[in-house]
Amino acid sequence: MTTRVEAHGALRTRACELFGIEYPIVQTGMGWVSGARLTAATANAGGLGILASATMTYDQLRHAIAEVKRRAPGKPFGVNLRADQPDIDRRIDLLIAEGVRVASFAQAPSKDTIAKLKDNGILTVPTIGAKRHAEKVAAWGVDAVIAQGGEGGGHTGSVPTSLLLPQVVDTVPIPVIGAGGFHDGRGLVAALAWGAAGIAMGTRFLLTAESTVPEVIKRIYLGASVADTTVTTAIDGYPQRVIRTDVVDALDKSSFLTRLPRAVRNALTFRKLTGTSLRDLVREGLAMRRNQELSWSQLVMAANAPMLIKATMVDGRPEVGILPTGQGVGVIEDLPTVEELIQRIMAEAVATLDRLSGG
Repeated sequence: MTTRVEAHGALRTRACELFGIEYPIVQTGMGWVSGARLTAATANAGGLGILASATMTYDQLRHAIAEVKRRAPGKPFGVNLRADQPDIDRRIDLLIAEGVRVASFAQAPSKDTIAKLKDNGILTVPTIGAKRHAEKVAAWGVDAVIAQGGEGGGHTGSVPTSLLLPQVVDTVPIPVIGAGGFHDGRGLVAALAWGAAGIAMGTRFLLTAESTVPEVIKRIYLGASVADTTVTTAIDGYPQRVIRTDVVDALDKSSFLTRLPRAVRNALTFRKLTGTSLRDLVREGLAMRRNQELSWSQLVMAANAPMLIKATMVDGRPEVGILPTGQGVGVIEDLPTVEELIQRIMAEAVATLDRLSGG
């Protein structure tokens, strides 16, 4: 059994108090990856686990929440939502009824959504990639932000974490969680030195024993170097960091017209998997176009993403899918349990603080 680390006083941060967790470590809500098993393991290990609900039906989300509560009784956890989902209000009502601690968003929810969550005791934590976005959501009343630098996996910005994080910390009064490139205790201490209240990690949690990602895919991640990632807009029109593969290269070289038939097929397949009616699919697409200011071509391309990622993360088929990742993938070499990972990070953070203090 892993020996639990007694956290150094500096590691008991505002995030720990806000979320009700032992350690200032967040496992992000990765689509097709962050299910009940991984989320519960993080909660039990003292961090904040976040379920990814964008790729779940409402009933799947309901069952996943119940499963997390069964596996990690009494532990706080979060659910990641998409603000433009047709049934977002119903999902929020579910979070309220189930007493979920945190609602996280990849893109900012509306003022009304934030107010509803706050009125019902749920913390709102959006992910941002620019100082101006942090200012905007803080003024709307969110409780904390995850500031993700360009090293982060999936949709990401261009500002490095080392510049974005202190800039956001200096801009908003709420707790800021750093994301993008974090994977160990030294990184946690660095984030705290920049003024963050903790770190959020995706790729590092993807590569754990409790992650349900197929072993063949995990091995591809473990074999990647820091130079093996690329940022592409060919998947859904937004910059997205992924492992560079033949699939990605082909998408980058193809025209919109050649991608269109595949995108439409993927949209209809995803509709069946999530139980979304054609009417709701159209409504969701129009909401995405309006809220995210997408062009029609970007909107069609966005249909690619869920199914391309499912091909790898669920079906284990790298030859037809996409592998979202942070640059930190190049320094990850093992598949520990979540408990082992968090205790390792905390032990290294304590050792780093002791070294800096001359202890």
